[in-house]
Amino acid sequence: MPQTTKNITAMANAIRALAMDAVQQANSGHPGAPMGMADMAVALWGRHLRHHPAQPLWADRDRFVLSNGHASMLIYALLHLSGYDLSIDDLKAFRQMHSKTPGHPEVGITPGVETTTGPLGQGITNAVGMALAEKLLATEFNRPGHAIVNHHTYAFLGDGCLMEGISHEAVALAGAWKLNKLIALYDDNGISIDGQVTPWFIDNTAQRFEACGWNVIGPVDGHDVDAVDGAITKAKLSSQNGESRPTLIVCKTHIGKGSPNRANTAKAHGEPLGGDEIKLTRETIGWSHDAFVIPDEVYADWNAKADGDALVADWNTRFEAYKALFPTEAAEFLRRMAGELPANFPEIAVQAVAAAHDKAETVASRKASQIALEFFTAAIPEMLGGSADLTGSNLTNTKSTPAFRVDATGAVVTTDGKPGRHINYGVREFGMAAIMNGV
Repeated sequence: MPQTTKNITAMANAIRALAMDAVQQANSGHPGAPMGMADMAVALWGRHLRHHPAQPLWADRDRFVLSNGHASMLIYALLHLSGYDLSIDDLKAFRQMHSKTPGHPEVGITPGVETTTGPLGQGITNAVGMALAEKLLATEFNRPGHAIVNHHTYAFLGDGCLMEGISHEAVALAGAWKLNKLIALYDDNGISIDGQVTPWFIDNTAQRFEACGWNVIGPVDGHDVDAVDGAITKAKLSSQNGESRPTLIVCKTHIGKGSPNRANTAKAHGEPLGGDEIKLTRETIGWSHDAFVIPDEVYADWNAKADGDALVADWNTRFEAYKALFPTEAAEFLRRMAGELPANFPEIAVQAVAAAHDKAETVASRKASQIALEFFTAAIPEMLGGSADLTGSNLTNTKSTPAFRVDATGAVVTTDGKPGRHINYGVREFGMAAIMNGV
């Protein structure tokens, strides 16, 4: 629901100001997209995203992926404003060597960044992998009345992501797998580095996604926080009411929103606005504060720590109830979330290598690989396999990994309560690799 007590205009303008200031100080970067997506970000991060700045790796957090990663100052501003361990000095060090704010978001460098995004199309494809992982974990671990895995994956993406071929592979698979917890917001501004995209990008994006089995909402005004909020609410409700499709929300925006002379031009895309234009922009949007200065009341409106405390405390309470009823499943879930291998993995590895080596002189290397995989997949229940339409050739399937399938309702088909772990990607090698990165 719209939170009328918050100054949503100031929340969005804080993002615009930080994007302008950081790119100007670095004398390099992309201010236009963060400025254009600021209102979309207020709608999602200010009203919907379930996360905790003090616990960036909380297991049931919503995932957010900035697929158009060149707009990195958007996510850096959001992380800083909402309370993550990312200081104003870190923003001042944007694009500098060894800083926590590299030119494109990098996982493991910046707290709150879920995946590295830079090559366009990779982010939305990683997001498909994240949504797939949520679906697999929910199928395996949730029990009636005890949904310990229940989060959404959100992605922002732009024209460049949609032009890259990998996005076609990912979008098709997301529809085929009925990933209804995946919600993508398309920053439809029609501008890239070379200018207006219409001479080389004439796709009907909405029809393309619909043809791939997606629910499409919009276009909506991407600068109307309430409109974007309503679209996200609609997308989330559809996933709760039996809708078996992922959702694309088309948001019409103006790149460089607020800049009098650079908005809606390629000049706003990949270069600093310049001191004079930044001054004019501040006057235009009514932002009177100096560079990198955010008023306390804006910080207060953005701060997500209290909500995060409540979300994590509620989940912990529910998980304790789950653990009391399903101790074996709870222990297994915690092991996987910790990234720990099963206790007997060393002996399994020895057995796998010995079995493969025993046949090495008489079978093809791909068959020796399958012999080893039989041991590993039996011992590591979270291990996924797959093939880009070459299963019978590269032998990535094993006795322990039945095929992953969903039924007409979007529910995962199970064997003894477990989802399939061999994925038929079709002829989609690039998508396969990036989806597994997301998983």
